[in-house]
Amino acid sequence: MDFIPDSTVKKLILLFVLDRIEIPLTENSIIDICTSRNNWLGYMDCKEALAQLIDAKFIYRLNEGIEQDPKDIRYSITVEGRNCLSHFVTRIRQSTREEISEFAKQNRMVFKRSQEYVYDYFKNTDGSHTVVLRIKEPLLAQPMFEIRLKTSTRNAAVNAGKKWCNKAAQIYEHIFENLISDN
Repeated sequence: MDFIPDSTVKKLILLFVLDRIEIPLTENSIIDICTSRNNWLGYMDCKEALAQLIDAKFIYRLNEGIEQDPKDIRYSITVEGRNCLSHFVTRIRQSTREEISEFAKQNRMVFKRSQEYVYDYFKNTDGSHTVVLRIKEPLLAQPMFEIRLKTSTRNAAVNAGKKWCNKAAQIYEHIFENLISDN
């Protein structure tokens, strides 16, 4: 017989994920971590637990009140959420806690990069494509860095975007050092 967690345990699992991952996450990232990549929660359970934990002030939205794209809103655990988790963490199965901790340790930077180093592209009227490469800062409504490049093909735009996701930090550092730094 499979273990089916109750509503409280589902909320505790979500708090535990946010506590262990140690970075603010978008709703899509939270759902991806808890449902698609792992089978800790069902999709609807995850959405419901997130809403209830926000209402209970155990999870908060970063930059509440600042106008931003809803898909860019990030969530993090509050002090009250950590306090609650510390009292009831043993209600989460030990094996699940270990699995979440290991997943967070191995994937923290992957999720950080996927939320902060983003790209988009579009087709221009002349048939070329423009790729927009951004570094998003979770505390800012606007990107902290943006580059627009015109490419001859869609494939070139996609390839540039994929490379960006892996090299954004080095590219930004190089540009900053050469254009802004006083050295």
